[in-house]
Amino acid sequence: MRATACSGNSYGRDALSTSTTLITTNDPVKIAEDYAVLQHLSDGRVDLMMGRGNTGPVYPWFGKDIRQGIPLAIENYALLHQLWREDVVDWEGRFRTPLQGFTSTPRPLDGIPPFVWHGSVRSPEIAEQAAYYGDGFFLNNLFGPMNHFTKLINLYRERYAHYGHGTQQQAVVGAGGHVFLRRNSQDAIREYRPYFDNSPVYGGGPSMEQYMAQTSLIVGSPQEVIDKTLSFREHFGDYQRQLFNIDMAGLPLKTVLEQLDLLGEEVLPVLRKEFDSVRADDVPEAPTHASLLAARSEEATK
Repeated sequence: MRATACSGNSYGRDALSTSTTLITTNDPVKIAEDYAVLQHLSDGRVDLMMGRGNTGPVYPWFGKDIRQGIPLAIENYALLHQLWREDVVDWEGRFRTPLQGFTSTPRPLDGIPPFVWHGSVRSPEIAEQAAYYGDGFFLNNLFGPMNHFTKLINLYRERYAHYGHGTQQQAVVGAGGHVFLRRNSQDAIREYRPYFDNSPVYGGGPSMEQYMAQTSLIVGSPQEVIDKTLSFREHFGDYQRQLFNIDMAGLPLKTVLEQLDLLGEEVLPVLRKEFDSVRADDVPEAPTHASLLAARSEEATK
């Protein structure tokens, strides 16, 4: 399980969210029922981040073909979306057995499904999918240059507005990031370099300094993490969720917990305050169960 820390525009800070739920190798029926149960247990404080998964060997473990990743993601989510919104479902597709008169149980809390984010590293089809449904779009924002992710978010915002869910600025956006912190940047760089150099993802490529210059990777002091993370807004506009990867490359548990302490005590409070202070007035917070329930009640009284 990936260790993460969350910040952003006053997003529901006591929420329970998945880092990645694979929509490709999981059965949509199981997702629908499992997360509806969790939604009831958490009194609505849950949402899902859907991803395709980019690790090839995982797919055949579940009888799937990674070459069908995009069609699987599109079809499986279409079914999940339907299961949460229709009491009785008749369905037939390419990748699972048909359903006849099927009811997913339990039904979503108050008839409101958990909010969904669609995560992507490189796929415009996933940006399109998120926009079509009016769901959130989460940029992986790891391993690649910022301008690559800027193109994806621009596409999502344009298509979100095209489908009539709101303006481009009102689209619901999240972004990843990768940090390693120490009290001063020299200690952070010295300590993290061996992990970086021997990482199966980073090792053997550009230097750590080159990665930091071109990607979201931040190795440094709490203030450096704050400054660079705030600069993400220049690339993505106002956005609602920021996730940090803090355990990549084999860090020992003690070091990961130290990262959490520094983030929680010195970084996240400042980021929340600064993001809130610069957010445009017409940019909504990320939907929560409470806000969706209130919106439905308001609509019913019109």
